[in-house]
Amino acid sequence: MEDGLRPFHLLCLFCARAGEIPAPQRCLIAQAADAIRQRPDLPVTLRCRAQDVYAYQDVDLGAPASSRQPLPSIEFQRKRDLDILQKLDLPPGATLPARTLLHRVRKAITTTAGLCGYEGSHSDTWQGCPLAFSGQFERGVAMDLAGVIPPRPPEELQREKAASVAAMEAADALRIRPHVMMCAVCNYGQNEGHPEPLAADNIVEFIAIIRQRPDDVAVVMAPGADWMICAPCPRRVPELNACVNVAGSGGLSNEKRDLDLLQILDLQYEDSLPAREMLRLLFARVADTTAVCRRDNPELSVWWDGCGAANCAQGNPGYEVGRRLLMDELDLH
Repeated sequence: MEDGLRPFHLLCLFCARAGEIPAPQRCLIAQAADAIRQRPDLPVTLRCRAQDVYAYQDVDLGAPASSRQPLPSIEFQRKRDLDILQKLDLPPGATLPARTLLHRVRKAITTTAGLCGYEGSHSDTWQGCPLAFSGQFERGVAMDLAGVIPPRPPEELQREKAASVAAMEAADALRIRPHVMMCAVCNYGQNEGHPEPLAADNIVEFIAIIRQRPDDVAVVMAPGADWMICAPCPRRVPELNACVNVAGSGGLSNEKRDLDLLQILDLQYEDSLPAREMLRLLFARVADTTAVCRRDNPELSVWWDGCGAANCAQGNPGYEVGRRLLMDELDLH
């Protein structure tokens, strides 16, 4: 996929999951699926024939072949690609991780009817894919993405949970990405100070250790989906220290949250403070979650996530409860 993919190839990837696809695309799509399976976050550039200001990325669509399976006309190919890009809200030449693109297709496109073929079109110019009205794409896009993007094995997550909690309990410093410190407070407040450990992260243990050792453990502002807190998360990519929790794009919005909070606290990555002092600073400067967590982007945006949308109306009440409880318990007033 060095030269990228055409936008319609994304739809072919889903069609191919549910059955055989036409010969002209079969080999390329098999190669693309294998590459994505091995590297789900492989950058993919969507190239098509757009001309005008996007001519820099134009791809040669080729002339219709005079064979048993002729290529669609140039006009059809260009319209199909631009229609798909419009639905994905992306420009020609856009480059995104494969994981993000596949999630985006599932959100934005429910059928190939009207994209890969048109009812009532009889001329050769507008003859599209023979599968356009077959339901094959619809069956493929309804399948779990695990067949294309292998999930982290449950046994690996269990091992990581045990190892990371043991490391936390033995450590003199707890590493946590900045905004997740607020998540830990939210969870503590939502459970009225009595949370149960979570399988997918170690935020409950983070608060518990601070409550047990408020004066002899430090908190370090860690970049990325750091192992100590995020080790057992099924949406963590260990080799990239990355977070892909929101349709493959969680790391982007989360990094902005981290940087927003670091600015508010006047800190930087790898800064460390005693736990009591770190929480005192956090609670003094952040009374509610909206300044850090709010997101008002449309759902298809790579900046959108459910937590951010929920913060548009008001801050997370769990944070306010957790802040009050911990200020009382640790004498942080």
